[in-house]
Amino acid sequence: MYLYVLRRLAYAIPVLIAVSVLSFVIIQLPPGDYATAEIMKLEVEGTPSTEAQRIALVKEYGLDRPVHERYVMWMGGLLRGDLGRSFMYKRPVSELIGERILLTMTIAILSIALTWTIAIPIGIYSATRQYSISDYLVTFIGFVGVSLPPFLVAMVLMYLALAHFDLAITGLFSAEYATQTWSLAKFIDMLQHIWLPALIVGVANTAAIIRVMRGCLLDELRKPYVMTARARGLSEWRLILKYPVRMAINPLLSTIGWMLPAVVSGEVIVSIVLNLPTVGPMLFEALRSQDMYLAGSLIMILSALTIIGTLISDILLAWSDPRIRYE
Repeated sequence: MYLYVLRRLAYAIPVLIAVSVLSFVIIQLPPGDYATAEIMKLEVEGTPSTEAQRIALVKEYGLDRPVHERYVMWMGGLLRGDLGRSFMYKRPVSELIGERILLTMTIAILSIALTWTIAIPIGIYSATRQYSISDYLVTFIGFVGVSLPPFLVAMVLMYLALAHFDLAITGLFSAEYATQTWSLAKFIDMLQHIWLPALIVGVANTAAIIRVMRGCLLDELRKPYVMTARARGLSEWRLILKYPVRMAINPLLSTIGWMLPAVVSGEVIVSIVLNLPTVGPMLFEALRSQDMYLAGSLIMILSALTIIGTLISDILLAWSDPRIRYE
């Protein structure tokens, strides 16, 4: 078990290096650089700018160096725990990410937990009542949930809350706690606000997992071992929960690898709509302004989450199904 985990972590190192190279190069592909974008921003605001200002900005941020030199500098700092300095925020990248990553991961984990808690029982219920009215209703709701983008759900809920209840559902904190340091009262206030963004982010995933759980369980219920267990007099719900559900849940365990980073990256527009202080809007702004150190570090974090999620799903699969081995 331990050797398996260590081997998978060893495989992750070259993958992360390859992702870092690709992401750093892709960030440089759009024409111009951060200095050009900053000069354009000043001109839009009506502030006069000169070529000397642009050259000064280029030298200040080291943008006159070749891409490979900037990458080596960034990776060297990364190995020392220094993610570089954000051009846009004029602060160390590690500080900026540290302020938001905990809230982002809390929303992501809570969203996945809510998704599985809601989707798996509904999928089981739908599969065991195939072609019933409730099954058709669940299937219809699943189609609607998959087709609705989360940001649209967020906008509709914002309108309904404001129009009918005079309630603003944006942000993760009440006005009196937004700028305060962390305390027990602020943490409790966050818990009162965080469930709605987590539910909105998980809407599409919930609908998709309901459909996957229903389909996989229907396949298992038709297999001979289920008929044999039923013929031996095993009670229906004990039979379903002990064998078919355990086998049907395996495909869902394998989705953890992409679900964790997908939830983090998929909440970008939702976070912008709901004004959430997470890494999603920060990544969007970093890519738009070509803030290469901030954008590259965030992409590396998403890649690491993919690898961690895949490792977790592999371990859970081997634990849940004895037919799967670590070798």
